[in-house]
Amino acid sequence: MNLYFLLFLKMDNYFDNTSMFQVVSKWKWHIIIISVAAAILGVVFSGPAFITPLYKSEAVLYPSINDPYSDETFTEQMLQVMQSKEIMDSVVKDFNLMDHYEISTGYKYWKTALISEYLDNVSVSRTPYDAVVVKVLDKDPEIACAMVNDIIRLFDMKLQKLQRSKSLQSVKMYEYSLKHQEKFIDSLRDRLSYIASEYGVISVPEQSREVAKSIINGGNSKANELKKNLEIYGPEVIALTERIASESEVYSYTKYEYEEFVRHYNTELSFTNVVSEPYVSDKKAYPIRWIAVVLCGLAACLLSALVVYAMERKSLQAK
Repeated sequence: MNLYFLLFLKMDNYFDNTSMFQVVSKWKWHIIIISVAAAILGVVFSGPAFITPLYKSEAVLYPSINDPYSDETFTEQMLQVMQSKEIMDSVVKDFNLMDHYEISTGYKYWKTALISEYLDNVSVSRTPYDAVVVKVLDKDPEIACAMVNDIIRLFDMKLQKLQRSKSLQSVKMYEYSLKHQEKFIDSLRDRLSYIASEYGVISVPEQSREVAKSIINGGNSKANELKKNLEIYGPEVIALTERIASESEVYSYTKYEYEEFVRHYNTELSFTNVVSEPYVSDKKAYPIRWIAVVLCGLAACLLSALVVYAMERKSLQAK
C-alpha cells in the first residue's frame, strides 16, 4: 500500500513539473519553425512535380427504363449495369487505359493493377434522391469528360441490347400467332366459299327473304332448292360469318401489338435522363494543396511536441 502511494506521489510531482503546456512553451519556437518547414515541404511535395494533378468530370442522371429486368429498382439496375465488367472492359478499350495509366502487360499483376486504377478514378454512386452520379478523375480533363459520356453511351447500348432481345422474343411470338390466325381465318373463308359455290348459300338473311317472297308468289324449283340448302347450311354460314368477324378482330389486335413490338425493336431509345451534363474542368480536383499543407503542418507540430515532451521526460528521469 505504501509503495503504491509513493509511486502516485512521484508521478504527481513529475506531471506537475513537466506538463505539456510547459514543454510547448519552452520549445515553442522550435515547434513553430518545424511546423512551418513541414508546411513548406507540403507545398513543394503536393505540387505537380511530385503528384500528378487530377481533373474531375461528373454527370447526374436518372434512369429511364420502361420494363424492369428484376425485382430491383430502376436506379439499382442502372448501378449494376454501369458497374459491370462489360462496361469497364469497353471503357478500357475505348480509351486504351493500359497505356494511359502506364501499366505494362509485362507486369505479373497487370489486370489487378488496371482494375484498381480504374476503380480509383471511376465511380458510379447513388444520391439520396435516387439519382445516379457518374464521376471520373483523370490527369487529362478532356478524357475525364469523354469517359463519363462513354459510360452513359455504353449503358444505353447495353439496355438497348437487352430491350431488343426482349422485343425480339415478343416479335417472334406474335409472328407465330399471326400466321396461325391467318391460316385459321383462311380455312373458315374457304369453307364459306365452298358452301357458296356448291350450294348457293351466301347471305342467309337476304336469301331467306328472297326465298320467302318467291314461295308466296308460287315458288319454283330453284327457290325450293335454295330453301332446302338454307335450312341445311344456313346455320353453319351464320356461325362461320360470326366466327370470321370475331377472329378478324383478334387478328387486328394481335397485328397492332406485333407492330408495336417491331417499332420498339427498330427504335433507338435512350434509357437515361441526364440532369447535369459532364463538362471539361479547368480546375484540378486532386490534390487539394491547402489540405496537404495544413495536414503537414499539424502533423509536424504534433510530432515535434511529442518528441520534445519525450526528451524532457527522459531528461528528468535521468536526474
